[in-house]
Amino acid sequence: MGSVGFINSDRDLKDRVDLIFEECEKYSVTFMDNKHDVSDFLDYELSEILIINFSDINTGLIKTVVKKIQEDAWLHSFGVIGIYDDEDDEEDLLDRYGDINIMVMMNQRRLKSHLIKSIDIINRERHIIFQKVLIDNLMENASGTFLIENDVFIASIYSSIITTALSQRGIISKEKKMFLQLVLSEMIVNGIEHGNCGITYDEKSAFLEEGLNIVDLIAKKCENPEIAKKRVYFEWCVTSSETVFVIRDEGEGFDVNKLKDRIESEGATALHGRGIKMAVKLAKEIRYNRKGNRLKLVFENEEIHKETPGGFEAEEVITLNKGDIVFREGEEGDFLYYIIAGSYNVYVEDVLVGRITPSDVFMGEMAFLMQNHRSATVIADGPSKILKISRNAYINAIKKYPHYAILLSKLLARKIVRANTFKVKGEIALEV
Repeated sequence: MGSVGFINSDRDLKDRVDLIFEECEKYSVTFMDNKHDVSDFLDYELSEILIINFSDINTGLIKTVVKKIQEDAWLHSFGVIGIYDDEDDEEDLLDRYGDINIMVMMNQRRLKSHLIKSIDIINRERHIIFQKVLIDNLMENASGTFLIENDVFIASIYSSIITTALSQRGIISKEKKMFLQLVLSEMIVNGIEHGNCGITYDEKSAFLEEGLNIVDLIAKKCENPEIAKKRVYFEWCVTSSETVFVIRDEGEGFDVNKLKDRIESEGATALHGRGIKMAVKLAKEIRYNRKGNRLKLVFENEEIHKETPGGFEAEEVITLNKGDIVFREGEEGDFLYYIIAGSYNVYVEDVLVGRITPSDVFMGEMAFLMQNHRSATVIADGPSKILKISRNAYINAIKKYPHYAILLSKLLARKIVRANTFKVKGEIALEV
């Protein structure tokens, strides 16, 4: 992981965060407090993690950052760690900035205990989140499991990791992403609270009514070593038509129907139960096991078209059907193709050797840049859409957006690394 960017003009906060990174020594941080430095960092560093002080008194700086991310979302798809002070509300901030990849929203009081922990988790799962160069983890019939400790603050990180990856893969819309992230986070927290920690409905209600923090109650419960060692298992499986989540805790379970009836009777004034209510609205299927410690959620996949990169709006969009040929082996590589939607099969001498998806961002870049002939034939595997980019259009876009050259260089460098790995294993590398 490269440098972590931190956008903030509060000097005291800067000193606090600087000290945290000095004590950690695992990551380097670039501090930015003006629009010029921010613009250069976003365009040329292409960092995978950006920390933003959403409570910054320099609101113009934050607006500039958010606008830049939104305007070039296909490029600026890094994970955002948002921080705020007691004057702001977490849910309001999440709603206001829901269309950027916020992995976690953290009160400044939690920085010392959770900032590095959050970065560690994102870094550990980066192969799932950042899909521009790694496509193997979110193809059809992919699955995985997260093992989550009893910490409500990191629950949202794990839910945002998978929903961000699904959004980048084009399986869910940005609008649905935030709701799904909240649902999964709430369900994981339920597993921590009611499952592993054994906090009852009445106990939590009394605690919240007194204005106390549920985090402190969980921390108190986890003073018991037997409770502290319990984990929540968060499993996910992506197929071509749906995504399935299974959330299982190590608690004694509970009467699911009784809880649902109680939440329903309390209506909108209920102090908890929000996750279940949202899940009912979004999920295709919701199923608890008889014990009440395992929840299965099924969501239908969407087919979302990716944003067109800035500078290429006038280029030809080609719609393809299954079996349509994008280009043939041996042809001159005069065009670069940006993948908007669909998947594509790659053939060398009529032998299927690989598959390309929107996560690859471009196809045909090797022959395009080297002015060589195509080394493979690429055929659409279903309804698909691509952007056909000429050499002149690409050069003009580079002049206007020079940071695109850096992105393409990184994509090519990592593709070469992947190709070399395949060759060492005796497999065929994809260089089209």
